[in-house]
Amino acid sequence: MNNSVANSARLLWAGLRALLVLTVVCGVLYPLAVTGVAQGVFPHQANGSEITANGRVVGSELIGQRYDLPLKKGQQTAAPDLKWFQPRPSNGLGTNSVNTQYKLLVSGATNRSGDNKELIDWVKSAKAAVVKDNSVPGHPVNPSAVPPDAVTSSGSGLDPDISPAYAQLQVRRVAERNHLAVGRVEKLVAEHTDGRLLGFAGEPRVNVLQLNIALGQLAHGR
Repeated sequence: MNNSVANSARLLWAGLRALLVLTVVCGVLYPLAVTGVAQGVFPHQANGSEITANGRVVGSELIGQRYDLPLKKGQQTAAPDLKWFQPRPSNGLGTNSVNTQYKLLVSGATNRSGDNKELIDWVKSAKAAVVKDNSVPGHPVNPSAVPPDAVTSSGSGLDPDISPAYAQLQVRRVAERNHLAVGRVEKLVAEHTDGRLLGFAGEPRVNVLQLNIALGQLAHGR
């Protein structure tokens, strides 16, 4: 009986020691080490890839933003502010319906098949809006020139980038709205176009937030 109690006590003490050691190693030392390495080697990425303008954080280069006009009375969806470059559509985004104490934005895709009528209607409507919004006197937009990312949402609905083709499509409208020369806006797009990762992975892209920050500086400094 005494041996049984002693064995149980030893096993219990061994379990408690293992719990203590693993708690310290996995719950304290490992997180501190990973955080230290991340802050030392990749501080920008570790802190959310924040983008600053005029001394304050205005967003993250990893999360897309909308550039809309204030909602008018009776409107359910805000109209785009056409003096800015516009991001991809975000039809997949939702709102929090569980804990309504907080107003949250829920990331997600539309989950519609290619032959889904609602998706087809979204794409047709988005294409018509892109053509209308970006056609300027003397330079109408050809519907066949509208790139896919101008009318479709990304898998998250929060894609921060657009294709160079979509950015170029918006150049004349942005130049006109900001009273800038088309050539200066085209140069701005070229300067903010990133190539394929390592030269072969992914597609060329333009970060909309960074481009619009540069556009604002150009417009106010002209």
